[in-house]
Amino acid sequence: MDITKYQDFAISHFGDFGDTNLLVTAFTHRSYLNEHKKTALEHNERLEFLGDAVLEMVVTEYLYSTYKEPEGILTNWRSALVRTESISAAADREGFEPLLRLSRGEKRGSARAREQILANVYEAVIGALYLEKGYEAAKEYITKTLLPTFEEILRAGSWLDPKSRLQEVVQNKDGFTPIYKVLSEEGPDHDKMFVIGVYVDGKLVGEGSGPSKQSAQVSAATSALKNYV
Repeated sequence: MDITKYQDFAISHFGDFGDTNLLVTAFTHRSYLNEHKKTALEHNERLEFLGDAVLEMVVTEYLYSTYKEPEGILTNWRSALVRTESISAAADREGFEPLLRLSRGEKRGSARAREQILANVYEAVIGALYLEKGYEAAKEYITKTLLPTFEEILRAGSWLDPKSRLQEVVQNKDGFTPIYKVLSEEGPDHDKMFVIGVYVDGKLVGEGSGPSKQSAQVSAATSALKNYV
């Protein structure tokens, strides 16, 4: 293992980092241990667990102290800030990719799987930073790397659930309200699969499926939003 690149990363991002092995663990995926049982002793899931709690606390504190909106809206905003897409993008901007320790199989994984891995590593790095330097250092890093994206989340309305967001976008652009229709349903009552289309001014703009009408509607709305980006 080339520990130098982790030391360089620590210096450039945090100024110094006493326990470099802690940082190495933050970048170590569970799959890596299967192929390096003699040299890798721990994966990052415990640090991820810790970092997730620190991340949620920092974001909650920021939203509570900055905005006066009711609890429901603040909860939705927090969810948008700490969701996989948001924190994996932060990890990508911070140059985490070359430091990931993955199995050969995981290296060939899908883009969505890599996004999830990066999000988990971001949380693990926060956990490692919290242990090494304390809450204020972790807060400073989150404030610098993640919180600036909140303005774009507000501007794009991406904190809304897909159905609410689609309705807002369609009404603003086309002046219509989306209508959902069941296109098909298959399977026994205990194992139904619904296919639902969402229509705007009589035109099919998205289609989705799910085990309930609600989940299929969300899937259809998500599909339709791609046509309005």
